Amino acid sequence: MSYGITREQAWALLNEHVKTPNMLKHCLASEAVLRALAERLGEDGEKWALAGLLHDLDVEMTCDDMSRHTHETVRMLREKGIDEEIIEAIRLHNEMAHPDRRSTAFHHALAAGETMTGLIIATALVYPDKKLASVKPKSVRKRIKEKAFAAGANRDIIMECEKAGIPIAEFCDICLEAMQSIADDLGL
Repeated sequence: MSYGITREQAWALLNEHVKTPNMLKHCLASEAVLRALAERLGEDGEKWALAGLLHDLDVEMTCDDMSRHTHETVRMLREKGIDEEIIEAIRLHNEMAHPDRRSTAFHHALAAGETMTGLIIATALVYPDKKLASVKPKSVRKRIKEKAFAAGANRDIIMECEKAGIPIAEFCDICLEAMQSIADDLGL
């Protein structure tokens, strides 16, 4: 199926606009998580993975200004003729910049999944070896309840996994397993 961009083209585009290694790793983690969530829900894994990979395409261009973040991404992806569902999910992962709300499983999964990557990485970093392999699903579920831990990982957004049709405990397991599968790429 054609989405207006291949995975290789998407990776090249991301590397053209994002230079921070940790941000690139976040996008890779989001890609893996979105693919796994799509598979769990019987959705198009490649489409969802592309959205995960490209969702922060303009983050350095907009200097983390959340009122502008995603606007440039939408413009660039539309100019390239990228699948509109991918663009819409990316646009709505940042509700601060858009008045309308997330309404589909794809929208909720991207917002929840990309947010969850930060909480999982923070969990791994408190382990002595700083490896995803050491993280247990139970630890991730426990950390969700600790509001002060990884405070930037908005728990309300993470809980949108349930609006996508995945209970929080299962969501934690899926996200962790997806990230563990690419731990070498993430340096964790």
